[in-house]
Amino acid sequence: MAGAFALIMAGFGSAVVGGHVDDSTLSAGDYQTISETYTGDDINSVDVSRDFDRKLDEQGKIQADQMLIALEERDDLIKKTSAEAKKNQWVLPVTGYHLSARFGQRSGLWSRMHTGLDFAGPSGSAISSVASGTVKSTGYEGAYGNRTVITLLDGTDIWYCHQSRIAVSVGEKVGPGQVIGYTGSTGNVTGPHLHLEVHPGGGGPVDPYAVLVQHGIRP
Repeated sequence: MAGAFALIMAGFGSAVVGGHVDDSTLSAGDYQTISETYTGDDINSVDVSRDFDRKLDEQGKIQADQMLIALEERDDLIKKTSAEAKKNQWVLPVTGYHLSARFGQRSGLWSRMHTGLDFAGPSGSAISSVASGTVKSTGYEGAYGNRTVITLLDGTDIWYCHQSRIAVSVGEKVGPGQVIGYTGSTGNVTGPHLHLEVHPGGGGPVDPYAVLVQHGIRP
């Protein structure tokens, strides 16, 4: 048995040795065949860099288009925001003035307390709307003289009194700083001035000075 096993093992060893391939036996042709399997017949047949550059160019165009769209949207937003801000903007009604009477003062000049803020200045000075709104009424109103009432976007009525001339019509839309008339001495006055009144919701008068300050205007 031992002798037979030895013969079998000897035969197996010879078969392994006979079937072993040594690295040193690979020829240059063998390496060439393996190389072609991975790279193709011509290693320069595919220009990888050119394809990559083309994709970069396409991506660059897409990004440029997206940037233009973003800039247009930004400009539209700025315009819209600017328009909204202008709608809510307040300005002084006149220039070149001095305050001659304030809200709440009492004097023989008025039947009751003074209900507005007086801007005294040269007759014929331009009067501007303090904010955006719609002309509610115009005309002569006794002691108030020539008066224009403008209803603002929030429903507040602004009275512009003692005008020498009215420059707007009922129903007209006006913006902040738009000329609506000119100072004068019509009605119960001691000299040319603008008598300004503020009536929230069309109700009773409140202090115009406080309202102007609240909207960033300090007379």
